[in-house]
Amino acid sequence: MKKSLLLSLFAAVALAACGKSGEPSQKLIVAATAVPHAEILEVVKPMLKEQGVDLDVRVFNDYVQPNDQLVQKQVDVNYFQTEPYLDAYNRDRKSGLVTVAGVHIEPFGAYSRKVKSLDELREGADVVIPNDPSNNSRALILLHNAGVIQLQDPKNALATQRDIIANPKNLKFRELDSAMLPRVLDQVDLALINTNYALDAGLNPTQDALAIESKDSPYVNFLVARPDNKDDPRVQKLAKALTSPQVKEFIAQKYKGAVLPAF
Repeated sequence: MKKSLLLSLFAAVALAACGKSGEPSQKLIVAATAVPHAEILEVVKPMLKEQGVDLDVRVFNDYVQPNDQLVQKQVDVNYFQTEPYLDAYNRDRKSGLVTVAGVHIEPFGAYSRKVKSLDELREGADVVIPNDPSNNSRALILLHNAGVIQLQDPKNALATQRDIIANPKNLKFRELDSAMLPRVLDQVDLALINTNYALDAGLNPTQDALAIESKDSPYVNFLVARPDNKDDPRVQKLAKALTSPQVKEFIAQKYKGAVLPAF
């Protein structure tokens, strides 16, 4: 009797792990930040379901864990980062994560609650920028293009504060974790904030940013995988769904220029 019961339970577990046709479950785990990445992934969930892929979206509020967990095979893919950020991560962690498909651009912006234009910044103003190499450089390049500072080479995607050759207002730069930047906006003169965190904090980049990247920004957000699974049919189905007309329409209607399709 006990043996029969155990066999029945084993069969039930086995069936639960299979689809209608008896094939193994087509679950795909993706790590993402909340806005806009997880919102866009929710749009493609039904599309993938029709193709036999059960998308499991796991939301993170930082830029490190999504890559760490991908390397550790805790998730299958992630969707939150630009290629320069990925390149820096791979270099620093000696990993080999790869891009699969470019999906959207989030024009990076400069925000303030104390001034209405960058010209109004006071001498020695307190400016906070992201502390990770890629977004740190991105912030400095935006300020260079806005005429606030001058960089030795504004095309250097990994420029640092050491590359500033002119700072007429003697701005005081502090580097913080990207997720912290919206939280200190009231306490500083200027904050350079990634659009996903700006949107999550209720900011409207097209209306609230004092300076913002142009629509031809090279910082495309990618779906990222490992070399061993980048060609997995589930991953390729997700890549195709993320670059579909339905997603392009959703981005246009939902974000109204704050996020732009890159396909």
